[in-house]
Amino acid sequence: MRSKNMSSLFNEILYKPLFNGLVLLYNSIAIEDLGLAIILLTVLIRIILFPLFHESLRHQRITQELQPYIKKIQEKYKENREAQTKAILELYSHHKANPLMPIILIIVQLPILWVLFRIFNGGLNEESFGLLYSFVDKPEVISHTLLGLVDLSKKSFYLAAMATGAQYLQSRLSLPKPKAGQELTQAEKMGRNMVYIGPVITAIVVITLPAALGLYWLTTTIFSIFQQVIINKTFSHGESKGTSK
Repeated sequence: MRSKNMSSLFNEILYKPLFNGLVLLYNSIAIEDLGLAIILLTVLIRIILFPLFHESLRHQRITQELQPYIKKIQEKYKENREAQTKAILELYSHHKANPLMPIILIIVQLPILWVLFRIFNGGLNEESFGLLYSFVDKPEVISHTLLGLVDLSKKSFYLAAMATGAQYLQSRLSLPKPKAGQELTQAEKMGRNMVYIGPVITAIVVITLPAALGLYWLTTTIFSIFQQVIINKTFSHGESKGTSK
């Protein structure tokens, strides 16, 4: 009974609003093109979650920048784990960084991703139209394509390839440039390996799912790239100001 109530609550809070949002966009701005509706819905979600994504990327970048200092602390207190943990936490606190922020972002995203998977996987069909709000019209024509070219109900190698490429670019942009003569820490080496692991995972996941999910992934990653560029410029500006002083 409790599980049924949770499922009903999940549908009311997330599934129905996102599904109705997709149909509303499909009927209006997207001119009955499911691909355009998915792109618009993805952009809308990213705008709503912009502060959270921005903070996550900022904290991730700060954490990466602090790795050399963390390494020094680990060497200084290698015999005292308690003092080591305390010093690292104080370092994070001083720089107003939360290393758990990316994890929090993942936790927030998972339910949304699951709902979008269910919506995009099911597509727009007569069965699902019973979930429409009274002010959302039932579509007269049901099209599962992007610009009449890509069938979003089937797998798409091209969308998977573009999503993988975008993921690689975003991962590369997220890495700070190593300073001359600076030796990378173990954590930094692992971070640089993720530049390749992330896109590989993206390719495996997206190529096995309907193209609608690949289109969502590509759109949200492109949005992340623009956010990452903003974060990088902010850090570069801060570093140049610090140098001029």
